Amino acid sequence: MRSQTLATLMAGAMLAAATPAFAADATASPPTTSAVADCDPGAPCDHPLPVKVVIVSLFEIGKDEGDVAGEFQLWKARRGLTQRIPFPQSFHDLYYNPETQVLGMVTGIGTARSTAATMALGLDPRFDLSQAYWLVAGIAGIDPEDASIGSVAWARYVVDGDLAHEIDAREIPADWKTGYFARHTKGPNDKTTKPDPSGGEMFQVNPSLEKWAYELTKNIELPDSPAIAVERAKFVDYPHAQEAPFVLEGDTLSAMTFWHGEKLTDWANDWVRYWSGGQGEFVTSVMEDTGVMQAMTYLDAVGRADRDRVLVVRAGSNFTMPPPGVDAATYLLRENEGYAGLEAAVENLYTVGSKVVDELLGNWDRYKDATP
Repeated sequence: MRSQTLATLMAGAMLAAATPAFAADATASPPTTSAVADCDPGAPCDHPLPVKVVIVSLFEIGKDEGDVAGEFQLWKARRGLTQRIPFPQSFHDLYYNPETQVLGMVTGIGTARSTAATMALGLDPRFDLSQAYWLVAGIAGIDPEDASIGSVAWARYVVDGDLAHEIDAREIPADWKTGYFARHTKGPNDKTTKPDPSGGEMFQVNPSLEKWAYELTKNIELPDSPAIAVERAKFVDYPHAQEAPFVLEGDTLSAMTFWHGEKLTDWANDWVRYWSGGQGEFVTSVMEDTGVMQAMTYLDAVGRADRDRVLVVRAGSNFTMPPPGVDAATYLLRENEGYAGLEAAVENLYTVGSKVVDELLGNWDRYKDATP
């Protein structure tokens, strides 16, 4: 999970996004599509832009190009997303490539912003999203039991960590290991109540699409670096944490709170296991994915987007717990100063995600009417 104290780096970006100055990108080509030139944001549009792929980034550190790269920069630069489209009903303007018909968005951090941004785009008449694939691609905290920083995980299940009951840890009964427990249960020791995720606690990614994306990318060799090698070497009791970055399958837990530590990592594993009916495996901690999936569910219901065309991929920028011998508070505060795996995560995220985007665009006749 990326740190909310990145705010010191992101403040400028947020301020710029909040101002109404939607000037044209200095490097962008003049809009040539009637949908952009003639239609106002959210207003009726006779000629909506066709979209094949939506790249869903969740945050950017500073500027959209030319400084330290967050989740969006590499997609914008390398995918030719130069046509800026005003999007005042959300956190950040949109960028489009009229030749490839790829659209890039930045939702903003947290489930509130990701839900609102996804709904705003899905309901905007300027865009034809009827056949669009959506790639949610972001950095994350990663469980050292499963992988190292820099590794990239395709999610099968997207689980919410905010919808819950809670009692302060100082007041919990002696036989409870946590004061945080699922709604509709009788406490964390309740093993009989079956999960009912109809309230938005869990979403399953289209299994055939996820498996297709994983099989397509699982053998990609991801680069290693001395910086992440030093960091992962500290996790002496975690074999997977000590491996060089790799591609895997693993599920996400979305929460608005930036949490950290061994005990909370244990909770996250239990939480994902419960809500997925024992089928899921917690691998990455995030802040937005259930918001995107909830919005996509509603958009699908009214025919504005196809929920079965959503993929969620996350790359580990930091571990969800400290290495042996380091306390959680110390490690968390140090990570807040900058993630050891940030550069590797955004680079590997792009490498793996682009393999899927290239396949979709290169064989659009095969994928436009039916998912893999």
